[in-house]
Amino acid sequence: MIRDRYLRLICIPLLGVFLPLVSGIIVYEHRSPAIVIPANLYFILTSFIIWTGCNKIHAAMRPVYLPSRRLLRRILPVCIACAIYGSCIGALSAFGWIQISGEVFNWDRILSFIIACMVSVVIFTLLYEIFFLTKERERNSRKVDYLDRERSQATIYALQNEMDPHFLFNSLNALSHLILNNPAQAHLFNNKLAQVYKYFLLNKNKDLIPLENELSFIGDYFYLLQLRYDNKLQLDIQLNNVSPENVKIPPCSLQILLENAIKHNSFTDEDPLLVEIKVNGQYITVVNRRKPKPYLAESTRIGLNNLSSRYKLLFNKDIIINPGKESFTVNLPIIQ
Repeated sequence: MIRDRYLRLICIPLLGVFLPLVSGIIVYEHRSPAIVIPANLYFILTSFIIWTGCNKIHAAMRPVYLPSRRLLRRILPVCIACAIYGSCIGALSAFGWIQISGEVFNWDRILSFIIACMVSVVIFTLLYEIFFLTKERERNSRKVDYLDRERSQATIYALQNEMDPHFLFNSLNALSHLILNNPAQAHLFNNKLAQVYKYFLLNKNKDLIPLENELSFIGDYFYLLQLRYDNKLQLDIQLNNVSPENVKIPPCSLQILLENAIKHNSFTDEDPLLVEIKVNGQYITVVNRRKPKPYLAESTRIGLNNLSSRYKLLFNKDIIINPGKESFTVNLPIIQ
């Protein structure tokens, strides 16, 4: 809700004095100050009840009509409901005042008071809607800016992993060796390396891509990793009858998790590191055995935190991280 404390402190008393004055429901020339003050307090109470009730109506109805993009469709039902509520409370208050004060019954004054209440309610409902739209625009602007920063950080993080000088040095050395000894495999290696960097360039500004594309990229990327680490890595992908073209995923999500597993675990020819990617109806699960490196520096969790932020901002969902004793598991919510 809007923080309207000062607005209420000023406007409720003013309306409590203004409404009976313009409607003429209090005949001031017949009243002493000792009567006028309690009378104004009575209508200030009326103003408070109307204001509070309309606030609750606004809070209850606004989420229902918020998804609508048509401004009139969002505002009109709230204005009508608040106007009906304000006129009912105004009528009850006017009749109550006639009974308490002993004023001569006068339909014109009562109707004037009810109309004044309705008009005031509609004006302040529109004013609140303007405040809400302003706050909403500011909030959306901040969300877009934050998402842009997170996406940029994700791109930088991924590119830093892949464009590491050591990675390039190892890749070019391997390519040079293959050109001399196995030209056919050198050609395949060169294509895989080109596909990896092409993937970054094509998808660096996208929020979502098909899982099929990400898995194809992971295949090219893993091929390069196997040459880099001399086949000490194993990758097992289980789709479980899920069509990868119908599932969406933020680009480089699986690459971040694969790189995370390699970074934090030790592996040898005799004991290779197995990374499993499993797709079911709810999650894309990435699992690797835990065998921490003996002198590993404390993790900054930049990659996982960035991945979590992107899922929260884009889908209002979060990834599930389960650092078990034997294995490390990350569940990515499936986006259809």
